[in-house]
Amino acid sequence: MTASAPWILGLTGGIGSGKSAVAAHFANVGVHQVDSDQVARWVVEPGKPALDAIAVHFGDDILLADGSLNRPLLRERIFDTPDERKWLEALLHPLIREETWRYLAEGTSPYAILVSPLLVESGQWRNVQRVLVVDTPEHLQLQRTALRDGVSEDHVRSIIAIQAKRDDRLRHADDVLINDREPVWLQQEVERLHRFYLTLRGGKP
Repeated sequence: MTASAPWILGLTGGIGSGKSAVAAHFANVGVHQVDSDQVARWVVEPGKPALDAIAVHFGDDILLADGSLNRPLLRERIFDTPDERKWLEALLHPLIREETWRYLAEGTSPYAILVSPLLVESGQWRNVQRVLVVDTPEHLQLQRTALRDGVSEDHVRSIIAIQAKRDDRLRHADDVLINDREPVWLQQEVERLHRFYLTLRGGKP
């Protein structure tokens, strides 16, 4: 990291925790950020080598008629098959990492944010200077996600089960934002954290 490069804050949280809302508030105060989920979509766009490798491995039916990735089918193929999920992660994680750090380095704000639901699981936490975990009680995770995605709470529980355990995320946290109140309060908390982060150098007091 050069003297002019931003230090990197890793932002994570379980499904339905509200990390996207937190990220949006940070963006509103001018903080450069990269969402690893968005990068994961970029690296499998038509014409990218990763998409060709996925089609060879899973078969051409993993592609839609326009040549793009059939994401629901891919999720179905890997959801209950750990070996297939590991194969996909081994293919995509290095590509996602390369693109992610390239975009983060372009930031002009004093710090930049890596938004990643798999910050802990993927080991990305080792490459950031500070970790902010958005935490919320499980019953709120279930309610929010079921309402947002139109799925059952049992389905949400199955997703939670394959993410990092709550205690694992919290163990890696430098800061924890408990998102169990109204949106206005959440925005105020983000602004408070932003003011604090602006006082840091390299993510440290």
